[in-house]
Amino acid sequence: MDTQLLVIGGGPGGYIAAIRAAQLGIRTTLVEGEYLGGTCLNIGCIPSKALLHVAAEFDKVQRYAADNALGIRVQQPGFDAAQAMRWKDGVVRRLTGGVATLLRKHGADVIDGWAEIVDGKTVDVRGQRPGGMQTRRLTCEHLLLAPGSVPAALPSLPFGGRVISSTEALSPTTIPQKLVVVGAGYIGLELGIAYRKLGAEVTVVEMLPQVLPAFDAELARPVAASLRRLGVTVHLGSTVLGLNLLGDALRDALDPREG
Repeated sequence: MDTQLLVIGGGPGGYIAAIRAAQLGIRTTLVEGEYLGGTCLNIGCIPSKALLHVAAEFDKVQRYAADNALGIRVQQPGFDAAQAMRWKDGVVRRLTGGVATLLRKHGADVIDGWAEIVDGKTVDVRGQRPGGMQTRRLTCEHLLLAPGSVPAALPSLPFGGRVISSTEALSPTTIPQKLVVVGAGYIGLELGIAYRKLGAEVTVVEMLPQVLPAFDAELARPVAASLRRLGVTVHLGSTVLGLNLLGDALRDALDPREG
């Protein structure tokens, strides 16, 4: 198969480039190994915002289960994690389906499979077809790489067991009693806030001296105040050394030099 532009990766970088190229009349093919929409639509921004919405609604109802100035009384609310995840997944499916529709509407070809670059003009794509895994060779005039990202584990905290990445955290089957979030960037804080509103005791550990360390201090201060109001414990200037399997959470995991 020959194409003018071959895009590897169907995330926000890849699919937008493919749609625009096809709009300009360039013969375009996009290869995606998992799901159109990439990390953002499937296991990042969109499901995270959906989980935050669920958590905010649950938190609001919980407040009416206690004494409040409005005089509204409700029974103690429950949380159905499976149904919440079905709703979140439905939001994701609608958005990723929209991406597929846009690609098809503008004439970009989409191939499901994992790409291996042979050279700058040739790519082999392994894909599941009737009868088993098969490989097809694509040639192109131009090759655009937009392969996305994967979660990065800490050497002292490899993924597995009670140590999970943001991907697993976005699809909980139950809400833990206690959760330690390593890193106070926006991804960690979104997940920490969502789990706190869903009832977990949340602790955030950040090695730098402020939350949202990539942002200006003026922007980080109101976020830090909000975390305090929610009851999220934050350890700044602290380093995680590992998982203490004898404790309920990461007790003794903070660098003792940081207190």
